[in-house]
Amino acid sequence: MEFKVPLQKAKLLRRYKRFLSDMLLPNGTTVVAHCANSGSMLGLTKPGSEVWLSPNTNPKAKLDWRWELVRTDGHLVGINTAHPNRIVEAAVKDAEIPELRGYENIRREVKYGVNSRIDLLLEDPDKEPCFVEVKNVTLKRGNHAEFPDAVTKRGEKHLRELANMRVDGNRALMFYLVQRSDCNSFRLATDIDPTYTKAFFDARDAGVEAVCYACDISPSSIKINRPIPIDC
Repeated sequence: MEFKVPLQKAKLLRRYKRFLSDMLLPNGTTVVAHCANSGSMLGLTKPGSEVWLSPNTNPKAKLDWRWELVRTDGHLVGINTAHPNRIVEAAVKDAEIPELRGYENIRREVKYGVNSRIDLLLEDPDKEPCFVEVKNVTLKRGNHAEFPDAVTKRGEKHLRELANMRVDGNRALMFYLVQRSDCNSFRLATDIDPTYTKAFFDARDAGVEAVCYACDISPSSIKINRPIPIDC
């Protein structure tokens, strides 16, 4: 995924009310940027951190800036949860995900289950449909990428929906997209949300697959780079 317009470098002053953040531009101006991330963003909100913002070109938007990246421990991390679906979709179309090659059609946000929408539905006349749920991963502890960074009832529901799709004879896959490049493996943050961990193992027992990929991050683009092993 290429950023359509150049990003603006800034300094993080604070994040508050989940979706708001104060940023200091190089010219000394303080602006409010939209934070498109409902998680805790554990480890990513240190005041003074280098951040990158995209200008909001929507004339109806209330804020002029969107928070896209933050630098931590020398590495850029993508925090915008609006991007992962597009990143994974583009990688599937370009056959960069071996686990998801060979499908003729890709649809996004298709209704399924109990009042849910699947992130990606892959279809092919010669294959069973593949329901793909994409989760954005930003938390790092040690050398591990971890999910979730906060209690997620919605994430638990998605695992159970995928398990039901598998029981109905479809293929179902949980895709963890790590929007950073400095992790060697992935594991569940059981101490943060033990209920999600249980739902993950229940889903895996039902036949739901799970894969995890890291990204290359720069102020010009975010692209899937390599798979990382799931350590659970």
